[in-house]
Amino acid sequence: MNHAMLSPPWRRKLRAAVWRLSFNIWPCLRRAGGRVTHIAEDFTRLDVRLDLNWKTRNIVGTIFGGSIYASTDPYYMLMLMQILGPDYVVWDKGCTIRFKRPARETIRARFEISTAMIDKILTDVAAQNEITFTWPLQYKNASGTVFAEFDKVLYVAKKDFYKEKLRARSIAAP
Repeated sequence: MNHAMLSPPWRRKLRAAVWRLSFNIWPCLRRAGGRVTHIAEDFTRLDVRLDLNWKTRNIVGTIFGGSIYASTDPYYMLMLMQILGPDYVVWDKGCTIRFKRPARETIRARFEISTAMIDKILTDVAAQNEITFTWPLQYKNASGTVFAEFDKVLYVAKKDFYKEKLRARSIAAP
């Protein structure tokens, strides 16, 4: 069951709105230039818009690669934290970016987490206690042209397993 769907409809709508506002005023994300334009009430979809402006423009007049990455950094992790709930640990572990063409216009990214993706995570974590996996993402313009492709690497574990792993690691450390 999607943990984000356990509360009443008005609370889900309010929580999504508060998260959207928080993302858009959070200093490290705000300064990157990206704006979250939509969050689904169940946190299975999140849309980001990145405009070319004085904050995101590089020396050659295109969107700075750092803004492109930074404006996509935490969202899959934070969405999964909301969906899976407090019994799971979720970490962003890495990202590979392929810049396809210079962006001289507004670009958008859509983060989507399907029921099948959630089911696979829950099944794999139940069997292995922890998993690392990769999800793709793209930044596109309004006509669908791809400007950047990402392979986001994420880690999910049962919280009890993760705490025990950290405890064992601290005991083993000199």
